[in-house]
Amino acid sequence: MNKIELKLKVNNRDHSIIVDGNRRLLDVLREDLNLMGVKEGCGVGECGACTVILNGKAVNSCLILAGQVQGCEIITIEGLEGENGEPYPKGTLHPKGTLHPLQQAFIDAGAVQCGFCTPGIILSAFALLAENPNPCEDEIKEALSGNLCRCTGYKQIIEAVKLASKEQSD
Repeated sequence: MNKIELKLKVNNRDHSIIVDGNRRLLDVLREDLNLMGVKEGCGVGECGACTVILNGKAVNSCLILAGQVQGCEIITIEGLEGENGEPYPKGTLHPKGTLHPLQQAFIDAGAVQCGFCTPGIILSAFALLAENPNPCEDEIKEALSGNLCRCTGYKQIIEAVKLASKEQSD
């Protein structure tokens, strides 16, 4: 096996771990860093359950090898709460113990059903709102098109993103 020392920043915390370079980022996050909010659905990049933010972009962590994230910054759903009560860079994330406005909007709009897909959807929406704070409904649908949910008709999910956008701009 091709062991590498992987140095990366996850949820604003530096990590240095020894891993096989051909392991999936999904597995490193769950098994080595114990970040269980990252889910494996399909394992082939079709469902979006494993979505994380990699250097500011929403990506499927099941399609990325550990060796590809050397020196990168990653945010998982756990990272939206913050670490040690310290805000994240650019003020985009909130201190530990408080919900990010996007997470609160999902609760308020009833967009959380079984919860399996929710972390990936929230992170896709987070990436969208970071790039476009006031998206129209079609832009929201496009941004979430890589995330599948079997529990809802997406109406509440789209409403939650609209609500978070409105809260963000107020």
